[in-house]
Amino acid sequence: MSDTNATVANPKNPTNEDGAQTGAATLTSGGALLSRMKALGIEYIFANSGTDFPPVIEGLAEAEAKDIDLPQAIVIPHESAAMAMAHGYYLGTGKTAAVMAHTNVGLANCAIGAINASIENIPMMLFSGRTPTTEKGRFGSRTVPIGWGQEMRDQTALVREACKWDYELRFPEQAIETVDRAKALAETTPRGPVYVSLPREVLCEPCPAGQISSPALMSAPKPGVDHDAFRQAAQWIAEAEQPVIFAQRGAGGEKGFATLAEMAERWGIPVCQYWAVRLAMDLDHPMAAGNNPADVLDQADVVLVVDSLAPWSPDKHTLKPGCKVIHLGQDPLFSKVPVRNFQCDLALASDVEAGLLALNAVLNEFDVPVRAKSRQDMWAAANSEKRQTVLSAAAKAGAGGITKEWVSLCLSRALDGRKASILSELGCPPAPMTLNHPAAWYQEPHAGGLGWCFPAALGMKLGDPERTVVATMGDGSYMFSNPVVCHQIAEALELPILVVILNNAEWGAVRQSVLDHYPDGYAARSNQMPLTQLSPVPDFIQVAKASRAYAAKVTQADEVENALREALRHVEKTKSLALIDISITR
Repeated sequence: MSDTNATVANPKNPTNEDGAQTGAATLTSGGALLSRMKALGIEYIFANSGTDFPPVIEGLAEAEAKDIDLPQAIVIPHESAAMAMAHGYYLGTGKTAAVMAHTNVGLANCAIGAINASIENIPMMLFSGRTPTTEKGRFGSRTVPIGWGQEMRDQTALVREACKWDYELRFPEQAIETVDRAKALAETTPRGPVYVSLPREVLCEPCPAGQISSPALMSAPKPGVDHDAFRQAAQWIAEAEQPVIFAQRGAGGEKGFATLAEMAERWGIPVCQYWAVRLAMDLDHPMAAGNNPADVLDQADVVLVVDSLAPWSPDKHTLKPGCKVIHLGQDPLFSKVPVRNFQCDLALASDVEAGLLALNAVLNEFDVPVRAKSRQDMWAAANSEKRQTVLSAAAKAGAGGITKEWVSLCLSRALDGRKASILSELGCPPAPMTLNHPAAWYQEPHAGGLGWCFPAALGMKLGDPERTVVATMGDGSYMFSNPVVCHQIAEALELPILVVILNNAEWGAVRQSVLDHYPDGYAARSNQMPLTQLSPVPDFIQVAKASRAYAAKVTQADEVENALREALRHVEKTKSLALIDISITR
């Protein structure tokens, strides 16, 4: 794209300060930015372009013409989907991805995804254009009226609170260094999104290309282990009469998952996964104590909190006087959360997996007391009984109308034997399922930015094509996901996932919150609770079929499992998306 007002830098003919031609190899700084990402290991850029993108697009074409490696830039028709795909991609691979949006309006659509990523410590590199500040006289100056309409005094304010670090690229020679710093800071614990704004004039200018393939200028530090603190924690656990573990965001990986199971069983410690967003323990493990803090907290004298934003509800659950509480995680005190006053007698700042391995190693130096065996037997019996009650209740519910618990049980049966991951956003509850590996379960972020599940599942599938990925969500969450956009992405990128909608034609979470506060109130007694109804619900089958997806409606309980199995067969055989819309009673 050329500009009739351009009178300064010419990206094709770089000059030195005296105006003489230089012989150094250059790219537009937009091209250098993209090429540097690839050199640092960024494989994907999820992009939604705008009129500020000409130097970025030109940079892509220029780098390709010069045989310079680039990340795969994928067109994503809405920025919220781009952010959730980067989120899901990290969950599936442990790798950082980049998102590129345009100016303030594109960045505004990224804000919810940045909030979700921030609270869950998901690293990502977020870039957006910035409206040119010059009206004439520079290559890249404003050319159309939106250049004035999109200008903000503080564009970064749209995402600043959700990002660890932000910067505006000011000079073309900063492009490579800025990418290095952005990636290193995103991946430094506590991990999270970072943001860089990209003025069009700067992206249009030439940037030296000689350092594109050089080693990273900086890299993220690896968090260490405070051995004295870990020894103190181990001693408290070893000497406890009734230790308890809370885990909300997984165990960090396969080794952490196995270590937590080993430690809990050896020492007879129940593990409560209250409002878990990732799985830390096999739900059939004898020490898996379900998701109700009241079952384990009242008599606890030592509590280990593993990477849990809110391990219990202080309004409902109280600690025994004298109880000691240990918090373990990247940021055990959750410094970014203004109000979070859970007791913490000892903080263990480390990556979760490394921390669990270190804690278990120190615990192995202690003798296991006889009472640990008694605890093990007691909790195994109690947890087994509780587990059977949950499964029986789910099966019994299926004998009447279709409940969420019945769908969970049927989905678990249908997925048996597969390497599968389930992402849920107000969809299938985990309790009736058989979930036995660390990548089995992911729930919507605690930030509550809806529309996450569907595109996050697409990002996960992109990162791990061999994994069976299921996105299960409520009807409201499906609408929030920009479903037309997500179906287009699935078809364009050939991402075969199973989408399961649990359709009750209402905001079920809002309705439940009202009932929790006013169980006998006017809203509870009304035929239609105000501000919760979504009728008439769109025909989701037609939405899916518009992108040539397999789609089926289920209204009878005895049809659920067969419908899920048939949809999974379609996904595996045709390598295309399938959607099941299930009418539920509650």
